[in-house]
Amino acid sequence: MSKLDVIYVPHETLRKTANVVTTFDNDLYEFANGMLETMYEHKGIGLAANQVNDLRRVFVTDCSEDKSDPMIYINPEIIWESDDVADAEEGCLSLPSIYSGPIERSFAVKIRAQDIKGEYFEREAEDLLARCMQHELDHLNGILFIDYLSRLKRDRALKKLDKYLKDMEAER
Repeated sequence: MSKLDVIYVPHETLRKTANVVTTFDNDLYEFANGMLETMYEHKGIGLAANQVNDLRRVFVTDCSEDKSDPMIYINPEIIWESDDVADAEEGCLSLPSIYSGPIERSFAVKIRAQDIKGEYFEREAEDLLARCMQHELDHLNGILFIDYLSRLKRDRALKKLDKYLKDMEAER
């Protein structure tokens, strides 16, 4: 599979909870690699299956500067998070042109997930990667980063997104 189409708010799939993956086959392998390709094409650092209109519990990340750390997480769950929190601005491929914050998240997390073969692994992360993992896991649960904003800031962000998408459509 090659590049996938990213969907935008208010697409209904972004608000749905993704389903546990039980079949680890070539289709899943192709899909996950297509997600990585799509993330890189859009210059993202993370992408959840919901964002490409698929409800499998899969997300991918690569927060390295040289894009040398591609990771695929299947059926991920946070098994530990630090008491320390960090506030930072966030963006999202499904909300292009929108950067809002500060969003408070745990500074460090440990995630347990399965790899492309179904084998379990754990990964600890802090700072940007930890934030990215939490953001993508939220997607798999139908939560968007704008849900953490005040109603006023969320409404402003959605109006800005609407204008951006209309302008993008007009250019086509």
